[in-house]
Amino acid sequence: MPIWNPYCGPAPTPAELAARWNPDPVLIGLLALAAAGWAAYRRRGGAGRDLPAAAAFTVLAVAFVSPLCALSSALFSARVAHHALLIVVAAPLFAFAAPRARPLPLAAVAAAHVVAVWLWHAPGPYTWALSNDAAYWLMQVSLLGSAAAFWAAVRTAGPLAAAGALLAVMMATGLLGALITFAAQPLYAPHLLSPAAWGLTPLSDQQLAGLIMWAPMALAYLAAALALVGRSLSAPDAGPARA
Repeated sequence: MPIWNPYCGPAPTPAELAARWNPDPVLIGLLALAAAGWAAYRRRGGAGRDLPAAAAFTVLAVAFVSPLCALSSALFSARVAHHALLIVVAAPLFAFAAPRARPLPLAAVAAAHVVAVWLWHAPGPYTWALSNDAAYWLMQVSLLGSAAAFWAAVRTAGPLAAAGALLAVMMATGLLGALITFAAQPLYAPHLLSPAAWGLTPLSDQQLAGLIMWAPMALAYLAAALALVGRSLSAPDAGPARA
């Protein structure tokens, strides 16, 4: 059995978790620099919204600096929860904090995001990401970046087209969650041993991960789609979604 060396460090036990903050100075510096850059841009009169931006940076700090980072080395379910924070919390916050831009090709952006989600939750690429820091950050950046582009495209599309894209992505990620939930055996080698310290088997941890992807993430897409449909019904002649 290989010894995994994920970016977030070795898998912690429950007793160790509270102390397992990520002190990576490069990561903390980049987050601080990005937040300061946004603040400077806004002070110079740049368009955008400060509250969603602040919330998005806070979510990134929780995901990568808090003990959640270490927990995701132990549990695949924590890793999926971590990715859910990026995809359906941080990404839409960044998309709605940024100034409105030229409309993006909604179908192409949605497809690219679905491909990224499926790719990085396949056992091979996932194992690679937990074995190599460059692969780990490629996974995180591609998931967050493709999700932010998707939510930005949703923001600039017409309400019904945007709702349809949200439902399509919901079904695609939900199918992946179902496949993970109902797999007959553990699929993710880095999490074959570490769930035991948390009172889980590898298979039950994997099933919990699939349920997180299947239900809470689906609810986020569904809520956004229903809000857009409601807006369309209340203003049938409205153009692109305004937010």
